[in-house]
Amino acid sequence: MNLLETKQNYRSNLLTKNQYIDEMYDFHKILFDYSRILKETNIEKIEVVDGGLIFTFSPHEIKLFSSQADKRTVPFETLNFDGYEKVDSDMILRLIESDYHIFDVGANVGWYSLNIAKIYPNAKISSFEPVLSTFLNLKQNIEINNAQNIQIYNFGFSDEEKTLTFYLQPESSVSASAANITDSNNAVEVVCKVKRLDDFVKEKIDCKIDFIKCDVEGAELFVYLGGIESIQLNLPIIFTEMLRKWSAKFNYNPNEIINLLARIGYRCFAARGNHLIEILSMDESTIETNFFFLHSEKHLDKIQNCVI
Repeated sequence: MNLLETKQNYRSNLLTKNQYIDEMYDFHKILFDYSRILKETNIEKIEVVDGGLIFTFSPHEIKLFSSQADKRTVPFETLNFDGYEKVDSDMILRLIESDYHIFDVGANVGWYSLNIAKIYPNAKISSFEPVLSTFLNLKQNIEINNAQNIQIYNFGFSDEEKTLTFYLQPESSVSASAANITDSNNAVEVVCKVKRLDDFVKEKIDCKIDFIKCDVEGAELFVYLGGIESIQLNLPIIFTEMLRKWSAKFNYNPNEIINLLARIGYRCFAARGNHLIEILSMDESTIETNFFFLHSEKHLDKIQNCVI
């Protein structure tokens, strides 16, 4: 029986007043457990508001709104594991410069976009999220943080412009993908729009790209195939997820991404501690799931400063 059911049972006279107080106390006292857990995380506070929860993160006062129990969203991951992708986040912020234009492809609720926007107020961030329900959550997070240097778009990128069926698990929005990557029987099918990155850049006047963060749950190769001209022209730093089990759902191997970008001068790295190590190819022994691509000439100084 949950809290709402307990309250309804009391109102329906199925519980005495003392029974009701005792049962509700079992729910309420967990709030004090959360106050102790927060000390081990970078969550400053959790606000219970109409329609959901607002989590405030230190040290930059980033706020994330959650309207439902999404078990893999940033706040819950932080509560579970005391932080969220800290090594990769620190490396991103180390590599970015203050006037960069960042493309956040697969922005989800905006964690990376908001961190960059807060730390680099002169940076320009373009955030792309194709799933409407997640996009609306992203929009709300942009608004409650007053992040005026973030522009959001309700579409994704692929190798051609089209509409795709995405598979969304309401309790795990980060797993939304154009393939049912988790083979979930509970996945909801939603129609989403995708475009070619090259076409988007051509539509914009003087649109430069300095940094791309791409996390699209297995379909990363198609983002790069549809944006290879813009990547070759701008030579941005690229931070991308690559998982063999997810890419297999799309019938390719992540080494195809490494090879595609290597042909235009990129080297692949993974963050370990506060350094980068080079990854020549992925195999069964590769434990990393997030990777950085830096151009061997344009980013030589960053490579020299960050690589062990």
